[in-house]
Order: sequence, then structure tokens, then C-alpha cells
Amino acid sequence: MSYEKVAQAKRKIIGTKQTLKALKSGSVLEVVVALDADPLVAKKIIEVAELHKVPISTVNSMDTLGEVAGIDIGATTVAITR
Repeated sequence: MSYEKVAQAKRKIIGTKQTLKALKSGSVLEVVVALDADPLVAKKIIEVAELHKVPISTVNSMDTLGEVAGIDIGATTVAITR
């Protein structure tokens, strides 16, 4: 499950802007996107990830994704980095 990948990842980036920046720099191994996120925001992340041929996983909940990533609020996306 992707929540477990996020929890176990030693290096991760949390949030949309930071994920987009990391995707463009080529440092992302995998992107995890919450299905309950704003569709326009999620679409942008998915488009850039596909452009850079980065695997994309989805999870059901922004709140759970944020919690697993170690923050107190929901997260639209988490990037697992090199």
C-alpha cells in the first residue's frame, strides 16, 4: 500500500509546489496523490509526473497521507525522492 511506502521513505517531499519543483529537477522516484484532493491540482501533478515518466500511486485520503508523512494537516501529494 502507498501509505506504507510514504511512512517508510527516508526522503520525501510533501506538498504540491515542492513536488512539482522536485519532479522538474528529476529527483523524484515516485509520486503519491490523494484521490480526495482538488482535481485540478491533482491533474497538474499527474501530468508532470507522466511527462517525466515518474510512477504515480494513489491513496484515498489527504488527511491520512498527511498524517503518514508526518504533518498535522492533509497532503495532496507526497514525492518519494532519491
